Amino acid sequence: MEWKNTKIDALLEQALIEDHATSDTTTQLTIDEHLQATAQIIAKQELVVCGLGAVPRILQLFCKLDTHANACARFDVVSHPEIFDGVRVKPGQVLAVVRHNARVLLSTERVILNLLQHLSGIATLTRKYVDAIKGTSTHVLDTRKTIPGLRMLDKYAVLCGGGTNHRLDLSSAILIKNNHISLGGGLRDVLTRTLENRKQGQRVQVEVRNMPELEEAIVYGAEAVLLDNMTPAEVKNCVMRVRQEKRWIPTEASGGIVLENIRAYAETGVEFISVGALTHSAKAADISMRITAD
Repeated sequence: MEWKNTKIDALLEQALIEDHATSDTTTQLTIDEHLQATAQIIAKQELVVCGLGAVPRILQLFCKLDTHANACARFDVVSHPEIFDGVRVKPGQVLAVVRHNARVLLSTERVILNLLQHLSGIATLTRKYVDAIKGTSTHVLDTRKTIPGLRMLDKYAVLCGGGTNHRLDLSSAILIKNNHISLGGGLRDVLTRTLENRKQGQRVQVEVRNMPELEEAIVYGAEAVLLDNMTPAEVKNCVMRVRQEKRWIPTEASGGIVLENIRAYAETGVEFISVGALTHSAKAADISMRITAD
């Protein structure tokens, strides 16, 4: 991840502005402006790390926003060579050590922790799903069910957890769903128009809910299928049917898939399983910051 990015900068800067980080009344009234301190960012649970690169960027952006002379003093962010985004750590492990002006550390603490906890939570949950289907050939996909404004970072966290990114946005891939079919005059018309007018290189995926819909999608030229809200047995039958075709038609299962049953779906031979919970239901990881005066 390239953290020095205009889109990410805008997001991180807005988080600092939202928290009025440069107007931290409590810190300004209680802490000497010249005090230097060291902060340890500590994992309080077993987790998969994600977001460490944002820490120095948040500090740099705070300095940009703050007019206080000491706010932009030199700082260091150091992590152990074996700890980086995507690594699983144990409770009590120090993820990074930050040396900076004490006021800056206190004023940016919540923004730093919010981001690390959120992204590490997604990475940790994703790793659980990936581990649950270990040994199969199925890939775990994310969805567009992300927090508004955080999609780029949420999907990066999925990668850190070992998952695979699905389409980033509505312009990056074609997925014909039930509403498109019903509003567009039926699958035949919708699929024909799409295949004729798509951009070069775009694969056309169609959502199906049962075997008859799958048969229709195959007949009319679907190039990939999303098997929606089916049981593992139904998915297996659909996968077997697709494999009878001479052309390659990627299969994806989605809907109602959780940690307890994802293995059963993966064992059907489906190539991809998309799980919205990776980004919309991940619990924030337990991470703390311990700050001491130098």
